[in-house]
Amino acid sequence: MASAIVTRNSASPSAASTEGRPHRRRRISPLTLRILAVNVLALALLVVGLLYLGRYQDRLIQAEMEALATEARIFASALGEGAVNRILTPPAPAGESVGEDVGRERFELEPELARPMIRRLAEATATRTRLYDIDGRMLSDSRVLTGSQGRIEIRELPSPPAGDALSQAINSLYNRLIDVVPSREGLPVHREEKGKPSPDVERALTGETGATVWRVESAAGDPELLLTVAVPVQRYREVLGAVLLTRGGGEIDRAIRSVRFDILKVFAVALLVTVALSVYLAGTIAQPIRKLAQAADRLRTGHGRHTEIPDFTHRGDEIGELSGVLRDMTAALWARMDAIERFAADVAHEIKNPLTSLRSAVETVVRIEDPGRRARLLAIIADDVQRLDRLISDISNASRLDAELSRAELEPVDIGAMLATLADLQRSVEETDGEDAPEGATDRAPPRLVIDAPQGERLIVPGLEGRLTQVFQNLIANALSFSPPGGEVRVRARRVGRTIDVVVSDHGPGIPEGKEQAIFERFYTERPAGEKFGTHSGLGLSISQQIISAHNGLIHAQNRRVADGRIDGADFRVTLPLL
Repeated sequence: MASAIVTRNSASPSAASTEGRPHRRRRISPLTLRILAVNVLALALLVVGLLYLGRYQDRLIQAEMEALATEARIFASALGEGAVNRILTPPAPAGESVGEDVGRERFELEPELARPMIRRLAEATATRTRLYDIDGRMLSDSRVLTGSQGRIEIRELPSPPAGDALSQAINSLYNRLIDVVPSREGLPVHREEKGKPSPDVERALTGETGATVWRVESAAGDPELLLTVAVPVQRYREVLGAVLLTRGGGEIDRAIRSVRFDILKVFAVALLVTVALSVYLAGTIAQPIRKLAQAADRLRTGHGRHTEIPDFTHRGDEIGELSGVLRDMTAALWARMDAIERFAADVAHEIKNPLTSLRSAVETVVRIEDPGRRARLLAIIADDVQRLDRLISDISNASRLDAELSRAELEPVDIGAMLATLADLQRSVEETDGEDAPEGATDRAPPRLVIDAPQGERLIVPGLEGRLTQVFQNLIANALSFSPPGGEVRVRARRVGRTIDVVVSDHGPGIPEGKEQAIFERFYTERPAGEKFGTHSGLGLSISQQIISAHNGLIHAQNRRVADGRIDGADFRVTLPLL
């Protein structure tokens, strides 16, 4: 019992400095924040993965490029049929050398015919169309109008900013993210050089189709896509020029934006549900834990027993188990405190009796002159001093027992070997006492100790050998002290399932009726008639029960009766778990 007092007195300064100080209560539980963070993070990672849309963008670009290439081939076929002049090379005069092209028919693009055709074709598709001759010179542009009043160039102006400042900031951030998710850094930057055809046109002039996806900076500074396709304009498989179709990636960006916004709408709903479920989950976890912590804090800083640990055992989960364990621990602490109070009261009572006797004898001895009476009083004083010394030693051992049992590590203990050693020790004592006894004193022969344990069977238990030896020494000593001269004390050890039963039986007067449990209380004494008073402190069986309980065992006592109902002695049964 003193172990609790020693632990309290030896507490660290940091622990002592916080004693009595209430814990700071947070408005938002960190556990709630962690649950929210984990659930929202998992959902956010999923949404980020869905928002990437890299393959979706690639498929849109591929479909747009195929459609643009189809339009370009249609435009090239129309121009090859309707915007071409037929030129016939005249024959060479007489006497001149005849070249390869003399008298040969050839074709070339006619800009005046091509311009209205390109303008009409481009109006229906919102695609910029440009026509180049075989030398790479641009002949016509759908965004350039030529008439009697001069030349007019059509340019697309950026849309005016819509919405408030917050909407504009969100749109600007979204446009910047487009270049990152998925990344457009790998696309070539589109730059037009005046008087020089683009690489797609150069390739088309060789008779092949050129197609490229470009990255351009808009007037607002945001990255945009630009799709270009160039196909050759042919007449009877003769390349006469190239038509270049250019289309912005606004439709692709709008399609991706639409899908992303749909995903974000679903994400918003899922986020609300996740937050609600997380708060609910945190409430079912954090709130009960907080209540348990607050109750434990009130129990630590308060006085009396009015504070009760909340009961959540009906939940049937780990928090319910924690609540039950805390309630059991609190009940055990109060029981331990009650035991400490009873122990202190019992100690005070047991010490007070010999002290009172000592005081009376000391006060009397100074007034007595008779040497005989003075010697008897001095003998009483010596007995009381010995009684106090024995009592204090037993109390000290009992006080240290809790600390020793909590610190020591259990080791395998052979109960059979231990009982055999105790029997050898008892025989040695009997032989010594027999040699010192006067001749003819057979009526005072001590009781015999008999060990009944199975041969060859190991009875191994986990425990502290010294403390278990103390238990069986005490039980055997009690049995021998209550047994009649020449009687028998039998110690029977058996293996029963996963336990070991050790029964110490005597043939004494037995246990007083109704005292089978009381004999294990501290300072309870019930000694044989004629034994000198004060030779036992009444702590032996209490200490034995404490040791057996620390070994997860049981100890109990009962009377043994014969057929006619008479008491034939007492049995003390010890049950210990096997290793």
